[in-house]
Amino acid sequence: MQNSQILHEADKSAWPLLPGERNWGQWKLGISLATAAAATWCYIIGEYVGYYLNFREGFFALFAGSMIGMLIVALAAVPVAIRFGVDSIASAKPQFGSRGWVIPAAMQFISIVGWNSLLLIFFAKSTAQLLLALGVTSEGATSLLVPVTVLLASVLVFLFLLKGSAGVDRVAKILVAHVFVGMWMLYILVTQRWGDLAAAVPAYASTSPQWNYTTGVEIGIVSLLSWWPYIGAMVRMAPNGRTAALPIMVGMGAPVPVLSAIGIAGILVLQISDPAEWMRAVGGPVYGVIALLFVAAANLGTAVAGVYASSIGLRHVPAFSKLSWPMLLLISIAPVGVVGLFIPELFFANFGTFLAFIGLGFAPLCGIQIADYYLLRRRRINVRGLFIGGEGSPYHFWGGVNPAAIIAMAAGVLTYLYLLNPITYVSRSPYEFTTAALPTLVVGAVVYVVATLLLVKPQGKGDY
Repeated sequence: MQNSQILHEADKSAWPLLPGERNWGQWKLGISLATAAAATWCYIIGEYVGYYLNFREGFFALFAGSMIGMLIVALAAVPVAIRFGVDSIASAKPQFGSRGWVIPAAMQFISIVGWNSLLLIFFAKSTAQLLLALGVTSEGATSLLVPVTVLLASVLVFLFLLKGSAGVDRVAKILVAHVFVGMWMLYILVTQRWGDLAAAVPAYASTSPQWNYTTGVEIGIVSLLSWWPYIGAMVRMAPNGRTAALPIMVGMGAPVPVLSAIGIAGILVLQISDPAEWMRAVGGPVYGVIALLFVAAANLGTAVAGVYASSIGLRHVPAFSKLSWPMLLLISIAPVGVVGLFIPELFFANFGTFLAFIGLGFAPLCGIQIADYYLLRRRRINVRGLFIGGEGSPYHFWGGVNPAAIIAMAAGVLTYLYLLNPITYVSRSPYEFTTAALPTLVVGAVVYVVATLLLVKPQGKGDY
């Protein structure tokens, strides 16, 4: 009982987990990652791919991009997280400094709030449609029901996570079934509407097939880069890299393109990616109710993982380090409730821009981490330095900030903006051959290495 209590307290902190506290095997980790990965965002991601590519091309482009994005995230954050039992924010301290880590921390918090807002609003919409289909409510009550349901979903997420990682695990064991329900829905649509699907023409396809395919790959990459904020807090529960490697690529990487195929098919055939809408048209009211239950369950599981990761990340903030776990959960989930109440349509209307901004920020961040860990530090990290501030910290640099990371982030952001406008999706060459995310990652890595060799290492900063 005492050991269990220690584990429950440890997994609510940002401190490194000891070997005895890291008890997630391959199946437990794989189920948790798969449950987190399979959510409504898959259908919206598929919708955006379906604007440019047909079903076959869209699926393969998205699958390729997703595997590339997942590999990038795994190389960037996982080595430090899995070695020392820390989260993604701690893994970025050797690059950004004992104070500069607030940059990736802010990116993590904003990203997770954005995703959770999208998911819980979609959860609320699906719940409202479900009640409408069952005759429990009327059409006129929907506008009020959505914000109320967002608040209810936020309360459920809060309650699930009171037990820390155990809450993530328990929710995943129940909700993982929705992954298989999603595959069944894809089978229904493909088998019943294959003729229409094969003949469908993407609505916004460019005259350049190369550009269309590259954009599908780009969407896959940036979608999976958004796993950077989540992955550390979850893989640190596994005992070693061998345990985590397969669950990361299969459990977290594969469900996104597979379930996004539902969105690709839906937008091509029925001009709507939400399965809760088109399942009623394809299979009748019973199928529609099943789809609505599925969508609601999928979103809740991912929101639980996101709030857990962001709460662990907040532990690094000195002002929040001694707060109670329930208070941290409230800080993490409160912005989602505000968005759900006042601006519920914001993320739906600007989802493509949101995805592009994920690549804008996390691609150079991952490039910096990969170059630093493998090339400059040769896999040597001072674990005590991850949690020591002030001038005595190995990662103090100048005032706690590493200028090499700031310069590299700026260079990466400018590279992305040059190649692809995240608002209009207007691109410049060589985007159609390289994507925007991959050159951004490479530029961020190269600039970081050069700046470190010229500015940082000669001054004896950063524990190189």
